Amino acid sequence: MPTAGAGGVELAGSDPGSEVSSAVRVKKVVMSDGDRQPAAESEPDRRSWFQRLRGADDGPLLFLRELLFSLSIVAAIGLVLFAATGVWPPMVAVESNSMDPNINKYDLVVVSEPGRFAPGEANDQGVVMAETSEAGYESFNEPGSVIVYDYPGRVGSPIIHRVRFQVEAGENWYHRASPDAIDAESCADLTNCPAPHAGYITKGDNNRRYDQANGVAPVVKSDWINGVARFRIPYLGRLRLALLGTAHSGGLSETASTDSGIVTSSGMTSSNGMVRSVGA
Repeated sequence: MPTAGAGGVELAGSDPGSEVSSAVRVKKVVMSDGDRQPAAESEPDRRSWFQRLRGADDGPLLFLRELLFSLSIVAAIGLVLFAATGVWPPMVAVESNSMDPNINKYDLVVVSEPGRFAPGEANDQGVVMAETSEAGYESFNEPGSVIVYDYPGRVGSPIIHRVRFQVEAGENWYHRASPDAIDAESCADLTNCPAPHAGYITKGDNNRRYDQANGVAPVVKSDWINGVARFRIPYLGRLRLALLGTAHSGGLSETASTDSGIVTSSGMTSSNGMVRSVGA
């Protein structure tokens, strides 16, 4: 007969009628109801969503956390620049050659509200004319402010060019113009002369003629100015343009001739955040 051993272990011994060989001993552990342990149930994660996100070390939550962190850094830098410059966004990416060699294609240019950081030579709008600053103030290696402007009805990105001089409404500015920057014998032969309204005559540094003499733009009103260029970061604009989708397999697309001086700005009034320089 089987006998119970100490500790609740029953030994199955040799039994003539058993199919198990008498040489085999099988231990059976007998547990009372008091010894049985219920199956462990997993505790629900009572942490908040934010706590789980902060403590994640792998998986989608880790990716989301790193993405949010990167975006917050970019946003913080943008807010600091906005506070400093007063315009949003505060950078323009140049996509043409009209301002060579002083501002080059693919440069990223930081701009500010015209009145901010204005030098003593600036007028009430914070703009310095090349005509009046030749003995003093220079911006990007030449006299005169470099502005980003747009005008009503224009199709495309804003324009970044240098201010040459200021005119009054009805002014005959033919004799103030550089002969090399116009192709006319008199005011009657010159586009936008006399001036239809008060504003600025502008020109790309690498262009032959004034914007107002070649049909690129009318006389630029002060409230058409989106910002004044302050400094440039070489080549970084190429990345900006690529991210905005203006790059393709053959390079960056051009929507205007290089001597028209269009630049694409990182924001301003353009829907894709760029400005172009145009001219002729």
